[in-house]
Amino acid sequence: MSIAVDHILGAEHAAIPVFPSEKSKILGRIGNLNVRVARGAREIEAAQALRYKVFVEEMGARLPADAMRLKRDFDHIDAYCDHLLVIDSAIDGDIEDQIVGTYRLLTQDKAERYGGFYSQSEYDVEAMIARHSGKRFMELGRSCVLPDYRTKRTIELLWQGNWAYALSHNVQAMFGCASFPGDRAYAHAVALSFLAGMSAASDEWAVKAAPGRGVSMDMMPIEAIQPRAAIAAMPPLIKGYLRLGAMTSTEAVVDREFGTTDILIILPVGRISERYVNHYGSDAGRFAA
Repeated sequence: MSIAVDHILGAEHAAIPVFPSEKSKILGRIGNLNVRVARGAREIEAAQALRYKVFVEEMGARLPADAMRLKRDFDHIDAYCDHLLVIDSAIDGDIEDQIVGTYRLLTQDKAERYGGFYSQSEYDVEAMIARHSGKRFMELGRSCVLPDYRTKRTIELLWQGNWAYALSHNVQAMFGCASFPGDRAYAHAVALSFLAGMSAASDEWAVKAAPGRGVSMDMMPIEAIQPRAAIAAMPPLIKGYLRLGAMTSTEAVVDREFGTTDILIILPVGRISERYVNHYGSDAGRFAA
């Protein structure tokens, strides 16, 4: 999950550009929860503070000194992303106190204009994008939800937001790093081997790890793996990607700073399971406010 951050935003209230998008639009609502894009620097900083709570305080990530001092997970890529927020309107306080989940969204045009994708630090995503020059890509990252909100409806809202955003930006393929806890890849041999054998991306979508960083996920023969046990050993986010129809890399990358074992998820829009398109709505209208 890490990236070389030689351009970290060091100021306590560093200027964060907000790019034009549907900032005022609620993309989905279930009960007291709604999902939309962050509307300004204060909301982005609140999302970064939520990420700090999950990645550092809960998972034990080690961030640069400025991030640890400010108790916010941030890097230079935040400045040119949109930040999807799940907001609980039932929480008393300011809007920043109501943010319970977040996802970082980076479209291809912004990545090319401002400095690249986050995943490039771990995977050669540029080669995949070059093979699909007619498609528009979007990177998903920094997904996290507060423990009390790790429920089906929160995940549904995050995906409602992703789907609505992808449709409005004419995205044909999504990708991003997803993580297993811990920096010992072999501790996840059953799940990783199952992914390598059952969901590996085909040649046109295959992505190699950055030189010197890859660990083969093919650690066990597929016939020795119980599918239910393998799926049960996966984090909920990765299981959710698979249900949607995602493919995966065949190499994992160990992230020492975040203490995770990462894989790359590849999800062409055309592969999204029809039942999930129907569930969220072909026009993203399923949970639209």
